[in-house]
Amino acid sequence: MDRKTFLQFTAPSNILMLVLMVFPLVMAIWLGSQFMTFRNFGESEFVGLRNYFEVLQDGRFWQAFRFTLLYMVITVPAEIVLGFLVALMLDQISPRIRGFYLAAFLLPFIVVPVVGTLMFKQLFEPSGPISWFFRVVLRNRLIMNEGTIKTLIVFHALWYVTPYVIVTLFAGLQTLSISQIEAAQIDGANRLNQIRHVVIPHLSKLLIMIGMIGTMDAYRMFDSVFVLTEQNPIYKADTIMVYTFNVALTVQRLGKANAMSILTVIGIMVILVPFVIRTYRDQMEER
Repeated sequence: MDRKTFLQFTAPSNILMLVLMVFPLVMAIWLGSQFMTFRNFGESEFVGLRNYFEVLQDGRFWQAFRFTLLYMVITVPAEIVLGFLVALMLDQISPRIRGFYLAAFLLPFIVVPVVGTLMFKQLFEPSGPISWFFRVVLRNRLIMNEGTIKTLIVFHALWYVTPYVIVTLFAGLQTLSISQIEAAQIDGANRLNQIRHVVIPHLSKLLIMIGMIGTMDAYRMFDSVFVLTEQNPIYKADTIMVYTFNVALTVQRLGKANAMSILTVIGIMVILVPFVIRTYRDQMEER
């Protein structure tokens, strides 16, 4: 296919991406250079890069950034490891009952995020079963403080996102040829060596893709943090997205919030560069 034909076929999707991605990005950059609130929405003042410098000097922004980074570093690898282990176990289960386990694992993933977070939060309310267990069995109160809330945010992420990893890796395992496993067995490889030298290399592209998606999702985490913290500043558990929301709607600094969004996009791009480079190299090696 020549370049002209290729551009003709991809023109609709390119135009759609231009409208849905490039135009909002350009608008956000422009708004980030304005001093804008709800009161002067129609008469904003151009301030250049002042909003960006203000964001970079904002202590609460860096606090939110550190928690977002911590959340990302913990949840993304944990989701991949847990999902991989469960997918391996599902691969060994009889197909007759496998569907039941898959459906059970997918239940958290098909629930609306806010509803699922509210259900999860109710487990730890004073009248919830977890609080009852702490109070009656452990003879201790479950106190909601900074450490508790941050731990609940991480556990909720594992509960909600891991099913996606399980299903994706399980589907990848179904494409693994049994002859490769049998050849490894003939060579004397035990189960751990088979996983290390056969299964993981076979799933490497899926693992990279899951890592990329998980990183992006972790960077833009909003729903669960918003519900679990109730925007209480004493927990110090705001993510970048939650803090951006507060700056835009509570403080009513729309220009600063847009500048924060642009810096967030830049941050995501910097974090994803290693994944993109690895994917590009893999594609070039296949040619």
